[in-house]
Parts: sequence; C-alpha cells; structure tokens
Amino acid sequence: MANLTRRGLLASAVCVPAASVFSSAFAAGGEVTISHYFTGELGLKAFDAQIARFEAATGYSMKDSPVGHEDYKTDILVRAAGNSLPDVFSYWAGARVQFIVDSNSLRPIDDVWKAAGLDKTIARSIAESATIYNDKRYLVPLNYHYAGVFYNTSVLADAGVTEMPTDWDGFLALCKTLKDKGVTPIALGSKNRWPAQFWFDYLLLRTAGPDYRARLMAGDASYDDPEVRKAIEMWKSLIDAGYFVENANADTWTDAADKVARGDAAMTLMGTWITGYWDGLGLEPGGDYDFFAFPTIDANVPNTSVGPVDGLVISANAKNVPGAEAFLEFMVSNVEVQADWSKAQGALSANVNVDPSNYSPVMYKAFQTVADSQAFAFNYDLATAPPVAEVGLSMFARFMDDPSQVETILPQVASDAKAAFAQ
Repeated sequence: MANLTRRGLLASAVCVPAASVFSSAFAAGGEVTISHYFTGELGLKAFDAQIARFEAATGYSMKDSPVGHEDYKTDILVRAAGNSLPDVFSYWAGARVQFIVDSNSLRPIDDVWKAAGLDKTIARSIAESATIYNDKRYLVPLNYHYAGVFYNTSVLADAGVTEMPTDWDGFLALCKTLKDKGVTPIALGSKNRWPAQFWFDYLLLRTAGPDYRARLMAGDASYDDPEVRKAIEMWKSLIDAGYFVENANADTWTDAADKVARGDAAMTLMGTWITGYWDGLGLEPGGDYDFFAFPTIDANVPNTSVGPVDGLVISANAKNVPGAEAFLEFMVSNVEVQADWSKAQGALSANVNVDPSNYSPVMYKAFQTVADSQAFAFNYDLATAPPVAEVGLSMFARFMDDPSQVETILPQVASDAKAAFAQ
C-alpha cells in the first residue's frame, strides 16, 4: 500500500469543479462510464438489469467496467492516483470514501441531493452516517447490509435447540451443545481476510463499546490496549474450544456459507448478502435458514449493529456530469429499482419508500434488528483508513492461522497501525 497513501493521492489530485444543479427531467446526452464491484455472487446480473432500466428511461448509455470485489479495493485507489477514475463508481461508505474525498478525487453532490429531494427519500440514519464527508455530501447510498449469525435451521433443530441465544453465556452453551452433538458450531471462510473482521467488530463493540472502537479506528487508541486484548482473547477461547471449522483461511465466505447450507457447520457470522447467495441456491428464507443477532456480552454497553453501506459517487474529473448525476438519482429514487436491487442482492434498501413487505421474513427481521439497535457501525475495513485496514485484515488472517501467537501479533499490529496512520 506504500503507493496508495493519502499523501500519494493528494499529490496527483485534480480540482473539483463547481457542482451543477440537476434537473429531475433527465436530459439525455451520451455515454456515462461506470465501474463497480457487483460481480459474480455479489449481484452482477441484477445490477446490469438496473443499468438497462436507466438507459431505457433516460437515453444515456452506460459503459460498464466491473472489477472483482477483492481487486477493486486496490484498483480504485490506483485509478484515483492516476486521475483515471470513471464518471461514476461504487464505493463503500465510511473511511474508504473519506480517504478518496481527502485526495480531492470526488465531486460533491449537494446540489443534486437538494434538487432530487433525497432528504425525503433516504433513511435519515443512513444519510447522516454514510453520505457526508468534510461537511459536504459525496455519496448516494444504494443499499445497506447487516451482519448477523446465520444458521441452518435443521441442524439446530436436530441438535435440540429451540431458542436462539441473546447473551454470551447462552451463545457459549449453544456452541457446546452443537459440538457435543458432533456438529462444528461455526463456519468461517477467511481466505480473503475480511470475513474474519465481523468477529473482531462485534467482540470489541459488545465489550469496549462504540466510543472506544471509534477511537481505535481513528488512531486514538492502540491495538495492544486491554480492550483489544480482551476481545481477541474471547475470540481465541472460541477457537481453542474447537468451535470454529479447521483451516478457515483456506475457505472463502461462500465456502463457509456452503458448509452451513450442507449442514457441515451450524452457523456463520456474515452480512445479509448471504441471503441473496442462499436464495440463489434455492434455500428458503425462514425455512432452511435464519439468523440471530450477535449476543450481548455486557448489558451496559450500547447495542450496535454492524454492516456496510454500498454507495455511488462521482469522480472529480467526470466527463459526463449530468449523466452521472442522473444515474445516482435514478438508482436511489426509483422505488422499483430499489426494491428489485435490494431483493436480488440480499440487501436492505436505503430508500424509505420501499415497502418492507418486499423483504423475505429473514431480511425483514434484519431490518427490524437494525432499527432497534442503539447504533450502527461500519464494519472494520470501512471504519478505518485503507492503509490501516490492510494492517488489521492481515492481523485477522494471521490470528486465525495461529491464535497462540496473539501476544506477538498485537504489539506488532499496534506499531504497524501507528505507522500506517502517519502515512
């Protein structure tokens, strides 16, 4: 990541021209370039369908260049550093957008937001947490996800489990019951590192709380603090007890999802996009699978939900600004587009006008869970600067490879994170 620092991006940044006021009457005009990470199991077919709708409704043509999810994380930073961003691109709200904003590589969308009346369209909690950077709006949210403990209903029923745990003691009892029945309790596919982050996120949030976690994400706390050590030790205790599948770093998140679907493991901590994946395999939401919220550990700590917000942004050097603005408005304002997209992708819509009956029973429960939470936090690699996220994601992979090395890992990560924040 040495060539992808904020300083490096700033050195090659372009100036942001004044934003033009967008008219709700689409004015067709040429080609709009776009890049996104909605590939393969993450919704390529569904996204292409919405692009076709936009083209038919407006007369614009979209030149699409999707990039694989993992490659995208580096690809977009390289393109930003080289002033070669497309007109529109998808990005994850939070620290990653902030990183790009600070390089002057994005175009503000305040005028578009106001002209399109998006304050009345987008859920306020999402708008406040995901769209504003340096006091300006830059991102239109497409959807958001929630990370929960998704499980195979038949496996738990066969093990005699009738109630899902709500606290840590109950969760440990569930894991022990499953293991005693010969079932591996937890599947994790951390080959690409990021699936492991949800364990760190929730254990830290449920013990140290969202305020401490925010300080750690901002570089105002250290990875060798007692709060981090406690979360990691709790994670280690689950691994030491044999509650995780072996060789988690050899599997992808879909491998872990497949193990749960087959009954080779009982549950996996994953985002709601797993519902889109499972539904595509013919599994029945609420019948074949369900979820429960990550259990409470300390009742005095605020209940925080974790997940990403997928959004669309406009590059500072966009060649077709009216077309880019039209696409952003269309994708979030069109209720049918939002309903179909969220359903296909296994996501929750950012548009408040989408009827919740559009959701499956499992997704509606996720919707209610987020609504009942006291806070919503971006998952780890979206909550801290990209160079620091690389340090942390590597820590998770190293930890899953050999949890016994935790006393060596944490001081090294503390040092590496401090250096990454200084870049």
